[in-house]
Amino acid sequence: MPVVTLITDFGNKDYAVAAVKGAVLSTVENPQIIDISHQIEPYNVTQAAYILKNAYKSFPKGSIHIVGVESEKTPENNHLAMFFDGHYFLGADNGIFSMIMGDLKADKIVTINIHDQSAITVPVLDAFIKVAAHLSRNGTLEVIGKATPQIRELVELRPVINPTGDQLVGSVIYVDNYGNVITNITRKLFNEVGKSRSFTIFARNVKFRKVYESYSGAIDFTIPKEKRDEDGKKIALFNDADHLELAIYKSNPQSVGSAYTLFGLEYRDSVTVKFD
Repeated sequence: MPVVTLITDFGNKDYAVAAVKGAVLSTVENPQIIDISHQIEPYNVTQAAYILKNAYKSFPKGSIHIVGVESEKTPENNHLAMFFDGHYFLGADNGIFSMIMGDLKADKIVTINIHDQSAITVPVLDAFIKVAAHLSRNGTLEVIGKATPQIRELVELRPVINPTGDQLVGSVIYVDNYGNVITNITRKLFNEVGKSRSFTIFARNVKFRKVYESYSGAIDFTIPKEKRDEDGKKIALFNDADHLELAIYKSNPQSVGSAYTLFGLEYRDSVTVKFD
């Protein structure tokens, strides 16, 4: 029973998601279809990469991950199939594969060449699903595409280290369901640049001088509950994906507000770490 996951920016209002699932059921033999997310912001490749990168590892090896975000085939946006870390990824050459791999290398990447001209405007209904069916039958990537030596990289979304090594400038790449703000600064990079030095994190007009290991780590539970400073407490921490996250303790975007609303941070806004 092949596992086929879907991550798209289609939303759930229209027929697109149902059509994709129907096509998978009609083409792939006895598939197990898993929705990772269909709520990716339109054309937000960075958001899709963050979610997929941190979700795919929970699936069994050999799973096939179809990416329907900015996926229309154009002369500048070829369709790719990648085998990486024991998983197959099918999507467009829009930078998402490079973000999923990070500093690692793929075992194999090919440019898909089995398109039907009539279906180019709805790529995940044609080429990606045909490739998924081929792979589910233990087919090889060489049959459905040609090896590609280079893929697109979104270098503008990589953190920047200044020449003196005392400043790290990252950016907001995702806002989660609680309104917490996730940056592209990883724990590994933070530690490599910081070298155990003290620091200050600047996010617009908000400052942080400590990074916690969890949300509750910022709360002193030895103090009686009625005397604690809990609600609205701003927190910087490394989340379960090991990315630097800025949060409000027990925030609710629909009522009391969240880091996203209260800090005034938007997608791609800068977050700077200055080391002493």
